[in-house]
Formats: sequence, C-alpha cells, structure tokens
Amino acid sequence: MKIIGITGASGCGKGAVAQIMSHKGALILDCDKIAHDNMEPSGIAYKDIAEAFGSEILNEDKTINRKALGSIVFNDSKKLSLLNSITHKYIVEAIDRSIALNRDKRFIVIDAPLLVEAGLQSRCDSVWAVYAPVEMRIERVMSRDGIDRESALLRFKNQRSFEDIKAYADVVITNDGDLEKLEKKVEEIMNNKELF
Repeated sequence: MKIIGITGASGCGKGAVAQIMSHKGALILDCDKIAHDNMEPSGIAYKDIAEAFGSEILNEDKTINRKALGSIVFNDSKKLSLLNSITHKYIVEAIDRSIALNRDKRFIVIDAPLLVEAGLQSRCDSVWAVYAPVEMRIERVMSRDGIDRESALLRFKNQRSFEDIKAYADVVITNDGDLEKLEKKVEEIMNNKELF
C-alpha cells in the first residue's frame, strides 16, 4: 500500500486531483470533510470549538456557522492557530484509523490543505503539492464558496506560501488549465509512480 498526501493552498485544485485519483482506484481521505463532520453537534470537535469561540459562531439550531467561524479565524492568526490545535488532533486520529482499516488498498490519498501543519506528511510515501496562479485561485474560491474577492484574499493571507509547501513535496502539479489538462498530468505522474 502506498499513501499519497495531496496539499496546496485554497483554490489550487487539490480536490480535483484527488477526484481524478479516486477514478483510478484510490481511497480518498478528505481532511476538510473529516473536519466538517467533526464540527457537527454530534462530532468529536464540536464541544471544544463551541467552548473556545462562544455562542456567536452557533446557528439557532446550535450547529456551527462555518462562515461566522471563518470570518473570525481568517482575521486573526492566533484564533486560527487555536482552531487548528483543536481540529488537527481529531483529523489525525481519523486518518490513522482509516489507514489501519484499509491496509488492503493499493493506494490511499490524504487530501489535506494543512497536511504539513497537521504532521500528516509523516504518514505519506509521497507528497504532491498542487499549484495554481493566484488570480485563478481567487476566481475558484469565490465561485466555490460564494464569497467576494476580499474574503478570498483574507483566506490566502494566513496560508503557508507555495514555496514553503513545495519544500515538503516530491511532486509538484501546476493546475493552470482545464480539467482535461489536469487529468493528463495526474495520469502521467501516476504512471511514473507505478500507481496503476
């Protein structure tokens, strides 16, 4: 079994790379999805987050308003660090459990924007960093999350630079075209890494 970590900043196309790999037989462990599940009222991180950030981040039905939480943490690097310190430990536990339960898989992909920050690169046989030009990333994030340009740039401000991310990667994928172009690149890398 091989474990591939995919990382990169918001809007670079990590999810698209993971999707392509899932069509080729990879089991995808999506850290954003794990984090969102953990934030549900029945989730393992809910109580810690609600206590740390207070009632202002809760909807009327007591679910966490991720947009409200995002506007707090993307404006304050200390609060972002606090959120990450709460969520990362639970994400890592979930990833470790999934790896242990899926030892029979040929390869597993950990899709994690904060792969390095969470220490998950240590679980990977190979780390792939996905890059896209900043204007392209802004457009993608605005379209995907329904936010304005200023909010997108605010998210980018607190993220690790691509130069930092690249230092941990043995594969760099530039995602500056359409899906077909990206698919060809990913398939070529998978062939070279003998993942087929």
